[in-house]
Formats: sequence, C-alpha cells, structure tokens
Amino acid sequence: MKITPLQDIQELYQEAIYLRRKLHKIPEMAFQEFKTSKFISNYLKNLGLEVQENIAGTGVIAYLPGIKGKKTYAFRADMDALPVTERTRVDFASIHHGKMHACGHDGHMTILLLLAKVLCKNKKTLQDNLLFIFQPGEEGPGGALPMIQEGILDQYHVDSIFGLHIYPEIEQGKIGCCPGPMMAQNGEFDIIIKGKSGHGARPQEGIDSIVMASQLIAALQSIISRNINPIEGGVVTVGTIKGGEARNIIAKEVLLEGTLRAFIEEIYEDIKERLNKNAQGVAMAHESIIDVCIRDMYPPVNNHEKLFKYFKRAIPEENLQIIDPLMISEDFSYYQKEIPGLFFLLGSQNHGKGYIHGLHSNQFNFDEKILLIGVEAFYRILKIMGGIE
Repeated sequence: MKITPLQDIQELYQEAIYLRRKLHKIPEMAFQEFKTSKFISNYLKNLGLEVQENIAGTGVIAYLPGIKGKKTYAFRADMDALPVTERTRVDFASIHHGKMHACGHDGHMTILLLLAKVLCKNKKTLQDNLLFIFQPGEEGPGGALPMIQEGILDQYHVDSIFGLHIYPEIEQGKIGCCPGPMMAQNGEFDIIIKGKSGHGARPQEGIDSIVMASQLIAALQSIISRNINPIEGGVVTVGTIKGGEARNIIAKEVLLEGTLRAFIEEIYEDIKERLNKNAQGVAMAHESIIDVCIRDMYPPVNNHEKLFKYFKRAIPEENLQIIDPLMISEDFSYYQKEIPGLFFLLGSQNHGKGYIHGLHSNQFNFDEKILLIGVEAFYRILKIMGGIE
C-alpha cells in the first residue's frame, strides 16, 4: 500500500514526543530563546531547508519552494516561555528554574517542525512555496511585529498565513475557530489620581484621591454597559488600586491599573476616548488632576472570511467546533493586518488523563497526540487550497 502524507503524519508520534519534551525542558523568555532557536534551526537545516536565523533577535524562518511557486503560504509558531515554576512532576520538566512552557508554545514549535518534515518528504507534490516562521516572543512584548518589520513577509511575497494555539478549554480532538473577529484587541492603562493630603478629621482641607478613585471606577463601568452595542462587546477592568498611608489621613495619590479590550478597533478607540473623558470629568469636579496612560497592545485577531471557508472544508466535521469570539489576545493579529490570515485553537482538554489545567498554570500539560492533529490540520488546509497535490 502506498504511504500517504496523512499516514506519514501518524507515524511521527514518537518524534513528536521527542521534540516536544526536548523543547519543554529548555524554556526561555521572550527574545532570549537562544537554545530553543538553535535547536530549531539545526532541525530545519537537517531537512535541507533554506534557513535564516537571528531575525528580530532570536527568530528563525525556513523556506521551502514549490514546483509552480505561484503563491507563498506561511505557518507560524511562537517560541517563548513564561516566568512560572513548573509543578507538573513529569520527567521532562523544565531544567530552567522559574521558567516553564505553560502556554503550549513547545507544542506549537513541535507541530511546525513536523509539518516541515512531512512536506519536505513529499515536496514533489508541493505546488506552492512555504515559509515556516518561528517567532521570538508572544506573551509580551510580542515578536510578530518585529518579525514583520524585518521584512519577512515582503521578502518572500507571502500571500496568506496560518497559526494555531493549544487550548485547554476545548476538548481534545476538536479544533475551534470562527470567521471574522476571534480574539480581542487589548490595552493596559495606568491612572494616577492626584489629590491633596490632609487629616482625616478635616476633609475640607484636602482633596480625597480615594473618593475620586471610587467615583471614577464606578463611572468606568458604564462605558461598556451604556455606550457599546452589547452584540459588539468590550471590557474595561480595573485590576489594582494602590493608595493611602493610614486610616486617618486623606490619601494624596491613588494608582489604578487595568485593562481594556474590544473586538473592533473603532470600538476600542471609543473606549479609550471615553475612559479619558471620564477621568477628566472626575478631576474637574474635584478641582484636581488625573493622569491617564494607555498602552495599546495587540490588534484583534480577525480571521479572513475566504480562508475560513477553506478551513471549514478542510477540517472533518466531527473535529470542527465553531466558537464564540474570545476576549483574550494574540499577536498573530499583526500578521493579519498585513495579509490574509487564519488562526485556530487546538483542543487539549482531557479529563480522563487529567489534562484540565488552564493556560499559564504551573500544572499545564497535554496529551502529545494532539500535536499530530495540529500537523494534519495545517496539511489539510494547505491541500484544500491547492498548495499540495
């Protein structure tokens, strides 16, 4: 019987285990993935691929030309780990104290390495060009924008890009995705409320920054509930309040820290504007000063409609799960601002095996069989788009 590429994928299980566990043991922080990137580049070179290293610091890309080469498709994996002390008790746990692949990036890299291997083995049937992108950093600061600024999309004339994320909120064997906005744009804000200190028994002589903070926090809650279409959604969350010195002293200054999110960029900008207006309104009412600093993070992940149609045809119906948009963020979105892109979630939840811990947990783990599902999903998408016979 002739071995098909899909059978090739299933035969890579032991290699999937080896690669994932090797990478899992050497987690490195964003833009410090020196061991990781060297391991990846050596593996890709051994496949005979054209490899470029040290892009945007530690980034690696590999190019595989197709027979016709009319189009170029890119596949992306992120390489960075988190500042987490691992508590999984597995024999391949992190050897780098205080660092852990607690977000599945070891799995993402493994999937892309195996995809490259399968396609190199079957390159006689490869019609279009492929670019494999191993990106430094995603957790923040993200590495997608620096990679783009290095010119990799223009250099290889990339037409479309695909990415995935292991996701423990979806059952193992399922693949989650939706057309259009799938993940939110996000930002961080710091608000410094400047009052005037005084004795708690003589409040008329001070300007109470804690009272101002409470009024502002309450006002911020109406930005979403009374100004944003509920169908379109948004979030304003105040996560920390820092201020005050003693129970009988009017606080001179309060710091509020929080996050804001939206699926649509225009709504995100509207939320920012209203946040500033609310802050200045409270400041004016108290004849005081409130400084607002907003740091924009990642744009929304927005799946291209045409690519989603290909994706829906490529993934078997029993594996496909159409999901609602999520308020989490991903810097894959920067690629989608440049070219059509599609991002999906690879389910890893398995109650029977105890794989139930969330992303960023110090106990996060997954069944390595899902890695083959990820490879096959990428392969099926490429095939349905005509990139491979």
